[in-house]
Amino acid sequence: MGVETAINIAELREHARRRLPRMVFDYIDGGSDDEQTLARNTAAFRERELLFNVLAGVTDIDLSVEILGMKSPVPFILAPTAAQRLFHPRLGELAAARGAARFGAPYAVSTLATQPLDAIAGAHPGPRIFQVYVWKDRQLVADILDRVRAAGYGALALTVDAPVAGNRERDRRNGFTIPVSLNTKTVPQALSKPGYLLDLLLGGPAQPANFPLPHAGDVMTHINTQFDRSISWDYVCWLKDAWGGPLAIKGLSRPDDAVRAVEAGADAVWISNHGGRQLDTAPATLDTLPAIRDALKGRAQIILDGGITRGTDIVKALALGADAVAVGKAYLYGLAAGGEAGVARAVEILKNETERAMALVGRASVAELGKDVLAG
Repeated sequence: MGVETAINIAELREHARRRLPRMVFDYIDGGSDDEQTLARNTAAFRERELLFNVLAGVTDIDLSVEILGMKSPVPFILAPTAAQRLFHPRLGELAAARGAARFGAPYAVSTLATQPLDAIAGAHPGPRIFQVYVWKDRQLVADILDRVRAAGYGALALTVDAPVAGNRERDRRNGFTIPVSLNTKTVPQALSKPGYLLDLLLGGPAQPANFPLPHAGDVMTHINTQFDRSISWDYVCWLKDAWGGPLAIKGLSRPDDAVRAVEAGADAVWISNHGGRQLDTAPATLDTLPAIRDALKGRAQIILDGGITRGTDIVKALALGADAVAVGKAYLYGLAAGGEAGVARAVEILKNETERAMALVGRASVAELGKDVLAG
């Protein structure tokens, strides 16, 4: 049975678990420390309840939104995630981009992508976002921005919640690094999944394709040595000027930081706790949304990620004030399970579930969603 038979994201997750070595699956699936924030992201959605609105006369559902100046037929983005050739060794980001493009879903590309950013652009003609980190070397960022502009990306996202790599204990327990290193822990795991191992050998090392690692070692070591912990909001001002286009600040959880982001030039505030992979015991993103919405007073768009596995989750986030959401794990499970087809299936599942939930709460468009569709 292939990914086309999966009826929800949980089943795609199970397909991925069977396909991947434990170390790679845990890299997708895990969080930091005791994984409390990872669990809380999902629990926050489960605690909110949607209300039926019957006899509402809803016939056609319009899921379209405008995100960072780009029109999208769906209210969700495929979030930037690093090293996607780990999950689909032959194509990685190219498969993910093509799967998203089948439905016109916006695709966000990580700086740590394992395919060239211009090749990814060729695989996805629709709305695209490029994600950057706070590097010590501003010239490196400026050079990447030139390439991003030349490849026709429509917006930039600056991730600010990773000045150091989170304490991801599953990775340490599994002996996992990016690129994968061969050791007494990883070799038996790889040998247990011969199909994946063959793809990995044929595809070559899954390492960043858009900049060179300046030293030997893995990507997490690179983060801890090359990301700048000393900079402040002036970096956002510099980046906005250097880029010159729509900019989102990703990794915010406080209303005061959201306001500062807008004052520094951000066009969108991206509420995120890095999928529970950085600061454990941080609150769920959905719990922080209302206060940030109230603080911004409509001065910037709001994007939210973390814990989204159902279309009802998407409707709840939009109803509480997000302009769009982003999904990460949900489509990575599809990528690992079936490449382009798996990503397309993940997008299709979320799109169909969102449309169904919209019909049942009696709203014909995203603009009509508000807190009145939620109980309590």
